[in-house]
Amino acid sequence: MCTVSILLDSIEKVQDFVNRISRYGCSFDIESGHSFVDAKSLVGLLSLDLTQPLRLSIQDDGQQLEDILRDIQEYMNY
Repeated sequence: MCTVSILLDSIEKVQDFVNRISRYGCSFDIESGHSFVDAKSLVGLLSLDLTQPLRLSIQDDGQQLEDILRDIQEYMNY
């Protein structure tokens, strides 16, 4: 498991992010304050406060982790 901070401060970024991580078979969870949602859920993500950084937990055994982090790197650099 890996946890990183990301910022998805627009609807377009949320849509692109969901499209990118949906290609992977592992689970992704987002924490925002006291809320937890499936990161692959567009509706779930849009229910969160997108003005603040979010905590992304990636449930991967390490085989795809480097590829995932490369794919979402732009959301980690805010």
